[in-house]
Amino acid sequence: MSEHVVTSIGNGTGFITLDRPKALNSLSLEMVRALTAALLAWRDDGRVAAVVLRSSSAKALCAGGDIRFFHDAGRAAPTGGSALLEDFFTEEYALNHLIHHYPKPYVALMDGVVMGGGMGVAQGGPGCGVRIVTERTRMAMPEVNIGLFPDVGGSHFLSRAPGQLGRYLGVTGLTIGAADALHVGLADHYVPSAELPALAALLDATPGARLREAVAAFAAPFRAAAGASELEAQRDVIDRHFGADSVPAMVASLAGDAGAFAQKVLQAMRGRSPLMMCVTLELLKRGASLDVADCLRMERTVVRHNFEHGEVLEGVRALVVDKDNAPRWSPASLDQVTDDMVARFFRPVWPDYAHPLRHLS
Repeated sequence: MSEHVVTSIGNGTGFITLDRPKALNSLSLEMVRALTAALLAWRDDGRVAAVVLRSSSAKALCAGGDIRFFHDAGRAAPTGGSALLEDFFTEEYALNHLIHHYPKPYVALMDGVVMGGGMGVAQGGPGCGVRIVTERTRMAMPEVNIGLFPDVGGSHFLSRAPGQLGRYLGVTGLTIGAADALHVGLADHYVPSAELPALAALLDATPGARLREAVAAFAAPFRAAAGASELEAQRDVIDRHFGADSVPAMVASLAGDAGAFAQKVLQAMRGRSPLMMCVTLELLKRGASLDVADCLRMERTVVRHNFEHGEVLEGVRALVVDKDNAPRWSPASLDQVTDDMVARFFRPVWPDYAHPLRHLS
């Protein structure tokens, strides 16, 4: 087990508290394994009727995977494929699959930062997920900003967002708040942070078998307090620009729009990895017709190619290690990205019978 994952059972509910506050609960391999062990143990445990995922800190539920570890482990292996990296992504994606198909209500308190791998451990499937946001929620799939792509099931849940909102979130990597999360369908309930102590008391006092209904009733009066969604207000603009068939066409469309929103989005995209924005768009196109297991298998293939290419290592170097904020993307511009470059990320790495996620169903 991990010292950064604290578990307990009370009144028919299994509680998981992420406790790595200095790193905003960034996931290590040990944390992934501790989460998996707890959820597997409780899946068939008659004492546990529901699960609650929360944080010991108000700053973040989980800021994602431990990207400094990605950088160090990737640099240590000549092809970016160290055994520790292989284990991390295989086990993290298997955990995402377990959460999506969990047979019991899975309540995620998405207070503070929830990004990347944090989304993967918070996005329970439609049969189990109860996702709560607050006014402090800062949600994103920001991977293109570090030369990666929206993984942890992002090819599934982003590709199923209304209209072109999933493409917008995945290709730009921009951050949204509570109202936008509710509008996109990445959250279910809004609770003001001032009400979280009362919610915690409710979670402790309510039998796990009645937790889903109790949370919904508690949160219902606060829905309007989440405020207006900017993405809803900009929906026509987003659908028009991000409905284009390629990232260069999206950029050209945005460039022709003098509106403040379009120009803000365009400026953000100019700092992202050109190659990984294109890979992300292709990932979402493919993910739209795949189930969760096949999406995760696809992502597992793409992440292996990503580390072999080295784009994520350069992104983490620039933003986290050296902090010069000047990544040297390869290629450096969108007009240099070819269809073949993108296609290489989807070429099989393993035969089907040897894929590390072949057992997911």
